[in-house]
Formats: sequence, C-alpha cells, structure tokens
Amino acid sequence: MVRLPGELPLDLGRVVATPGAPAALEEAEATPLPFLIRHASGDWGDVPEEDAELNNEAVRDFLRVLSSYTLHTGQRICVITEADRSSTKILLPGEY
Repeated sequence: MVRLPGELPLDLGRVVATPGAPAALEEAEATPLPFLIRHASGDWGDVPEEDAELNNEAVRDFLRVLSSYTLHTGQRICVITEADRSSTKILLPGEY
C-alpha cells in the first residue's frame, strides 16, 4: 500500500501498472511518483471539468477515481483508483 506524505484525500492502496505505462514513462524520462501524488492530492490532470467534479464526489462517496496526465512526449497516461481503495493502476488510455 502506498502512503504519501501529508493529508491526502485519496488512499491509493496497492499501485500497479499495465505494460505500456512504464515504457511511456521511461520514454518521457519520467517516474510515476509525481503523477501519483497529483492524483492522490485531487489534481485530476487533463480531464474535463465535469469529470473533475465527478472525481471530487467519487473521493467523498468511495467511487472509482480517474485522472489523466499528458507526458512531455505527448503520450497520455491514466491513473485509476478503485472504489474500495484497494488498488491504483497506471495505464495508457488504450490499455483501459
């Protein structure tokens, strides 16, 4: 289980990744930690405003939460935390 510093609104549970996500992060010379911190902190990234509001409600109501971030290479990665907060998955949009 990942525990991040401070008072974060979202427990990530066990963090896993699909095969494409680590490759995309490596190509962008990025690590997953900044994106996990943003996600756990309520920064949902590149989602429409309506989806951001749904995420805010999902945190409160223990529903699934989805963030999307664009790497400097142009590739997008998604971060999804399950409703029961047992796990968070990092994946590419096509691997959803």
